[in-house]
Amino acid sequence: MTETRVRFAPSPTGYLHIGGLRTALFNYLYARHTGGKMLLRIEDTDRTRFVEGALENLLKTLKWSGIEIDEGVKLDENGEVTEVGEAGPYIQSDRVKAGIYDKYINQLIEEGKAYYCFCSKERLDNLRERQKADGLTPKYDGLCRSLSLDEAREKIANGEKYTVRLKLPKNTDISFEDRIKGKISFNTSDMDDQVLIKEDGYPTYHFAVIVDDHEMGITHVVRGDEWISSTPKHVYLYEAFGWKSPEFIHLPTVLNKDHKKYSKRNGDGMVEDFIERGYLPQGLINYLALLGWSPDSEEEIFTMEELAEQFSFDRVNKTGAVFDVRKLDWINGHYVREMSVEDLAKAIKPYCIKAGFFGEDYPDELLNLLAATWQSAIDKFSDIVDQAYFYYVDDSEMKWTDEAVEAIRTDEAKMIFDSFINKLNEVDEVDMEFAKSVMKSIQKETGIKGKNLWFPVRASLTGNVHGPDLGNAFVIMGKSKIIDRLNYVKGRF
Repeated sequence: MTETRVRFAPSPTGYLHIGGLRTALFNYLYARHTGGKMLLRIEDTDRTRFVEGALENLLKTLKWSGIEIDEGVKLDENGEVTEVGEAGPYIQSDRVKAGIYDKYINQLIEEGKAYYCFCSKERLDNLRERQKADGLTPKYDGLCRSLSLDEAREKIANGEKYTVRLKLPKNTDISFEDRIKGKISFNTSDMDDQVLIKEDGYPTYHFAVIVDDHEMGITHVVRGDEWISSTPKHVYLYEAFGWKSPEFIHLPTVLNKDHKKYSKRNGDGMVEDFIERGYLPQGLINYLALLGWSPDSEEEIFTMEELAEQFSFDRVNKTGAVFDVRKLDWINGHYVREMSVEDLAKAIKPYCIKAGFFGEDYPDELLNLLAATWQSAIDKFSDIVDQAYFYYVDDSEMKWTDEAVEAIRTDEAKMIFDSFINKLNEVDEVDMEFAKSVMKSIQKETGIKGKNLWFPVRASLTGNVHGPDLGNAFVIMGKSKIIDRLNYVKGRF
């Protein structure tokens, strides 16, 4: 039985998109499920869109996600870009330099399956505009198809610029079987004679991808369904070379909440943004696996190993999948709650520092207490900023809910605040022992109890009448902060 060989083949044109990460994930899960290999190839032949540093970012993002590359481009132990495997080079521009595509394009030209095209950009632009004006689908009109090879070579010898186009057969049905979508057919009358080699000598995606997948022994092509309309050209190229075509698997589109494509071009859904907001790799990967695929159970929480064990393209949806941030937060929150308090404390610290809550020298015991206090409430690390701001901000920046203001303005509130301030003035600093006993002392002194006691204190300090352990808030805020806040509230309300 042939070993499964799948590949993820992105272009280094910016940060990795969430749709790209899901494609990489589905490739990886299928490779692991079948005991096969996952390859990473870099398709950088479009030099106009190349972004410096994008390759390194891509590799770091994949490594962060837990997707392991078996062959191709990787980061070594020192974080340097390297290549592993026998089918390289795995970067297309290096394959161009090695002349890998030359023999294959020459074969197609010699056999009359491709031809030189000398049409200028101006002519092609005018042609497209005329076709659009006539209500036609813009495509090449085949002007250079009839040139003989000798005529074409004479033009080249005279220094004329050219591309190389695929010579599709006229009015012919090309069909292929897609693992998810079923049988798909296109007629060549509705297709274009695709450019295979650009004017700069670089192969287009449509040519390079066929040669590379063949040479690298790819058995399954797993990619987004935006490539379906291009697949007949790829199928024809396989036939033209006499090669066996891989199995095609086109994944449903990732949609935004408006049911439109979650588009990289619009800046939506860059993986880097999710990392910066403090999502865990386990949470994001777990969610992405369920975005268009469903397990054979009601479970929704999976490790990478469990996903690989269950994964099958038979359970991938045919239609687009809506990216639901609330569902992502729920899944990620599960992993946040599984963290140790110490690890969570380290994870939230940079967000607190960036928000100006405290500096690098903030005491570990307070940081751990902060993490323990909010672990059950935050779904991603950046949530700590909105949840815990009241411990640290100036009193003038505080916000109080209407319910909190109502609790602060009770007749008993000022008596409670004065009692609390007196108790604080009796100690050097607030420790947990004081925090656990102070409210009972105030109750004894004032005779006020229940929510009439607790609501005014919580409301004044936190801006809300509901929240986590109030004793923890006393310790985190400390003596002087609490006194200042209570005095501010007394003066304002």
